[in-house]
Amino acid sequence: MDTSLFARPELLQVAETVARDKGIDRDEVLDAMEQAIQKAGRSKYGQEYDIRAEIDRKNGEIRLMRFREVADLVENDATQMSLDEAQRHDPEAQVGDFITDLLPPIDFGRIAAQTAKQVIVQKVRDAERQRQFREFKDRIGEIVNGLVKRVEFGNVVVDLGRAEAMLRRDELLPRETIRSSERVRAYIYDVREEARGPQIFLSRTHPQFMAKLFAQEVPEIYDGIIEIRAVARDPGSRAKIAVISHDNSIDPVGACVGMRGSRVQAVVAELQGEKIDIIPWSADPATFVVNALAPAEVAKVVMDEEQRRIEVVVPDDQLSLAIGRRGQNVRLASQLTGWDIDILTEQEESDRRNEEVKSRSRMFIEALDVDEVIAHLLVNEGFASVDEVAYVAIEDLASIEGFDEDIGLELQSRARNFLTELNERHEQRRVELGVEDSLAELEGVSPAMLSTLGENGVKTLDDLADLAGDELIEIVKDVAPLSEEEANVIIMAARAHWFADDAAPEA
Repeated sequence: MDTSLFARPELLQVAETVARDKGIDRDEVLDAMEQAIQKAGRSKYGQEYDIRAEIDRKNGEIRLMRFREVADLVENDATQMSLDEAQRHDPEAQVGDFITDLLPPIDFGRIAAQTAKQVIVQKVRDAERQRQFREFKDRIGEIVNGLVKRVEFGNVVVDLGRAEAMLRRDELLPRETIRSSERVRAYIYDVREEARGPQIFLSRTHPQFMAKLFAQEVPEIYDGIIEIRAVARDPGSRAKIAVISHDNSIDPVGACVGMRGSRVQAVVAELQGEKIDIIPWSADPATFVVNALAPAEVAKVVMDEEQRRIEVVVPDDQLSLAIGRRGQNVRLASQLTGWDIDILTEQEESDRRNEEVKSRSRMFIEALDVDEVIAHLLVNEGFASVDEVAYVAIEDLASIEGFDEDIGLELQSRARNFLTELNERHEQRRVELGVEDSLAELEGVSPAMLSTLGENGVKTLDDLADLAGDELIEIVKDVAPLSEEEANVIIMAARAHWFADDAAPEA
C-alpha cells in the first residue's frame, strides 16, 4: 500500500459543515486545510523544501508531495535538480519541468495539530471576510436592521446577522441613546476593505437615510411614481425634502404626508422627532428656491446664474421666518437647491436700490458733465456704466423720453472721451508701476486691470501666470468683475509662453 495516500472522508464532512456555518465556499475551506497540512509537512521535512499538499475533492484522500524544478545549474539542492538526475526519474523531463516525490503521511503531533488548526481558522476567517465584503459592497445605499452588540466609547457595533457593522458616534442623531441588545435601523453609506478586514459603516444622519425611509413608507416612491429629487438635513432637528410626481393625478406632497400625516409621522418617529418640510420640486430655480424657503413668503427674487446666487426679497415681518432659528431655514434651503441664497427685507432692498440710483447718477453727472435730470433718466433706463452709454446703439439713447438723436450723439461723444482719458491715465499709471508691455498685449486685459495688477505686484507674464483664477478675480473685482471662466482664459494666455519654451527645439 502506498503510504503517501490515505483517505479521510471525514475531512470532506468537516469542510462541508464549516462552509455551511460560515457561509463560504467548501473549496475555500479545503484550500485552508491543504495549506495547514503543507505547513506541517515543511515543519517535519524542512522549511527549505517545496512541499505541497492536495486533498482529493471526491474521497478526501490526502497527497503530500515534494516539488523540485529541473535546472541547468543547480543552486539549491532542496528545490532543484539537474537534467541528468531528472531524466533518471522521467526520461522526457526538460529544463523548467517539476519532478514530484510522494512523501509518507504525517503523524500529527499535538504542536503540529495546533499549528494546522490555527492556519485553518485564519484562512476560514479570511474567506469569511471576503464573503462579507463581496456581499455588502453591493448593498451600499440600503437600509439595514441589526442588533446592537456592544457600545464602545459612543460608537455602536451592530450585528447584521452575517457581519458586524460600525455606527460611529458622529453618525448617530444628537441626544440619541442606543443600548446593547436593542434593535437599530441605519443606512449603509460605505464598505471598505481594511487590514483588519472589511468594515461596514452605518449612518442615521445621512440625508439618504431619510430618503430611504420615505421609500419604505410611501409605495408611490418605491414604485417610481414619485421621485425624491433632493434632501437636506440638520440631523435630529429639521429637514427638507423635494419631491416630484411623474403622474399628474398624484400630488407628491400629499402622498408623502399620508392620511392624517401617518406616513411622514412614521419617518419622524424613526428620526427622533426631526421636523420635515416636504416641498414640490421645480425645474425653475427661482420657483424651487421660493418653495424651499417655506413657510416664509417671498416677494421677489433676483438671480445670478453665473455665480449660482439668488437674492430673495421678503416682507419685513417674514425675515425671521425665512432665515429661521440660527439661520437653519435658509441654510437647508440653500443645501436643497444648490444655490447660495441672500435674504433681504423689502425695506432693505428699497434702500439699496435708492443708493444704487444715487451712486450711478453721481457717476454719470461726473463722467458726462450732465445735470441730475439726464443722469436719472439714464439710470431709470437701465444704464449702469459709462461703457454702456459709449457703445450702445444710438437709437436706444434717442428713444429715451425727452432725448433725441443729437442728445444721444453728444452723450456718446462725452462718454467715449471720458473713457479715452481714463484709459490714458491707467496706461500712464501702468508704466509708472513697471508693468511689462507683454501683459498689455493679452486679450481681455483692460488698462484699468493693468494698473490694478501693478499696484498688487503683478508686473510680468510669469507673475500673472502664477495666479489662480480666484486670486485674479479678487484683485480686479473693483475695476473689472470677471467670471471664473474669463479669469482662467487670461491666466492660460499668460502661461502660453511656458509651453512655447518647452516645445522649442534645442540648439
